[in-house]
Amino acid sequence: MRDKRAPTADTPVRRALRFVLQPAALGLLLGLLVAALLGNWFRGQAEQQLVDEQQARIAIVEASALAEFVATTLAANPDETAVLQTGIVDWAARSPGDDNIRVVRLGGARLLASTYPAESGGELPRRLGKEEKWLFDLGQELRAAAETNRAEGVFRKPQIDVSRPGGVRMRVTVPYLVDGAMAGFVQREGPLAAPAVARTASVPVALLVVVPFAVLLILSLAVNRGGASQGTARWILLLAAVALFAGAWSLYSSRAIAGLGEIAAGGAQAVAQAGHELRTRVTGAGADASAWDVDVFQRPRGLLMPDGSVNPAGAAKDLESFKRPFVKALWGNLALGAAILAFFGLGGARRVRETISEYRHAYLYVAPAMVGMLILVFFPFAYGIALSFTGQTIFNTNLPLSDLWVGLQNYVDIIGDVDVATQTATGWVINYQNFYWTLFITVCWTLSNVAIGVTLGMILALALNTPGLRFKAIYRVLLILPWAIPNYITALIWRALFHQQFGAINQAIQMFGGEPVQWYDGVFSSFMTGLATNGWLSFPFMMVVILGGLQSISQDMYEAATVEGATRSQQFWRITLPLLKPTLVPAVILSVVWTFNMFNVIYLVSAGQPAGANEILITKAYKIAFEEYRYAYSAAYSVVIFLILLVYGVFQTRMTRATEAVHT
Repeated sequence: MRDKRAPTADTPVRRALRFVLQPAALGLLLGLLVAALLGNWFRGQAEQQLVDEQQARIAIVEASALAEFVATTLAANPDETAVLQTGIVDWAARSPGDDNIRVVRLGGARLLASTYPAESGGELPRRLGKEEKWLFDLGQELRAAAETNRAEGVFRKPQIDVSRPGGVRMRVTVPYLVDGAMAGFVQREGPLAAPAVARTASVPVALLVVVPFAVLLILSLAVNRGGASQGTARWILLLAAVALFAGAWSLYSSRAIAGLGEIAAGGAQAVAQAGHELRTRVTGAGADASAWDVDVFQRPRGLLMPDGSVNPAGAAKDLESFKRPFVKALWGNLALGAAILAFFGLGGARRVRETISEYRHAYLYVAPAMVGMLILVFFPFAYGIALSFTGQTIFNTNLPLSDLWVGLQNYVDIIGDVDVATQTATGWVINYQNFYWTLFITVCWTLSNVAIGVTLGMILALALNTPGLRFKAIYRVLLILPWAIPNYITALIWRALFHQQFGAINQAIQMFGGEPVQWYDGVFSSFMTGLATNGWLSFPFMMVVILGGLQSISQDMYEAATVEGATRSQQFWRITLPLLKPTLVPAVILSVVWTFNMFNVIYLVSAGQPAGANEILITKAYKIAFEEYRYAYSAAYSVVIFLILLVYGVFQTRMTRATEAVHT
């Protein structure tokens, strides 16, 4: 029956909705939504960090001032600990919160004074009890940290301990000095200071998203009434969406950054007020309050003047340093939102949707593998590349990568160091730590091992492919055993075989009247130990691959060649090798990559001896990372290794055309 319903009228409102609900509008909505949600999260984290730092600064300032008061009191009254007890009781009473204080002297492990109810009721001073051993250990840890930092010339270990028992109180432990040396520590525990400035309210996501979208709706109505074509209207709305996104995000960013500045300024004033009040408790108005405003490494922060007032230059510098990661995060949010807008506005989302819809079953099958590759391969790989452009070491792992950025400096240091050999009065001296020497050893190692593996594998495969060979199955099992055994076990066995005193190889040499060889003392002999081990490990793989390729060659070709009078040598060069090429070349490429990165054999057999002369690139990168703790430099080393292998693989594949079909 005919549908008698009247067709829907194409009203201006419906046409406007079609304009609005197009890719540019969806991109604007999603881009602003993602950017706003992430921006509010980063903003909340930054503001909370500012408040936490403000609370920690105030606590450290008071604990440092208290440590100076204790040191001054003990210097003036070395034997009158009652004076010290009275002083810290008065100090705790004048503090705004419910403070508890204890003073511990490391010499003799004695508790000199305390306001803790369970400790102040008895006789003081006294020795620390068994349950108070953690106090003595904490003091020794702080003393060791100060000595280590001073000896290394690097601030690596905290010299002030800051903790938050229960999350609502702050405990700060600061050493006090007698005659310039750490004699003990002062520990102050009190409630967290209230934020000096309340955290600003987050910008409502709805406001940040709905207002630009409403403006876009009004604009779309105007464009629709103007009679613009669909293509023209689409570009007008896309450009308008970009402008609205940029304007909204600019307003949001400026407000967020201004909010951080207000919190930082209020926090600086709160610290200054605490420092100014504490000056009168220590040695009168002449105390230097700037010496108390330090970080956990006891380095001056430069935010207070000696009289306790705020140092404007230091506060501004500290705020800029703090804002830098937050501003980078905002730029990252801007880029992400703009990418979403461009993805939808330029039709990328539509094309992806159509492709996924058409090949949905294929994408469904490969999705688990792609997720696993993303998590286990691509993310660590991308992180390693990013790490290679920084200066990260064990001493600065707490800093974000953005603060450690050094650009191409690591690569310049690796590639630009050409000091391989130096001529001296006694002859040429080789720098075994140089990249190019390590690369030379790696190339020699790879070529020699691949040559041995291919040669032995080819000979054994040809032998096993002999028609009518008896016990062929047994030979195959025996010859594949070196590959079946875990290579680290094989490497340790060969290391024992090359032992100078107890190794079976030297024992055999002595049986025939020879002298035992110090295998790991010479560059060549140490290299040969790894070569023998890896040769034993590599030939079974090549044998299996080549044997499989040989068995795929039709015997009719050999019979025809024999009829034509071809010798075995001619058959090998004209038939066997060309037909083995598609099988052999990928196996050789894979073998080169494996051998180039054969960590276990070098590390477990020769350990790169002597003096690192037989290191290969991968073991060198490992030792740089986990023995020298230069993580970024090691990451750059690893990227160079990857690029070398990538260039080799692409070059050999294209030159040999190993992946192309063979036409016979």
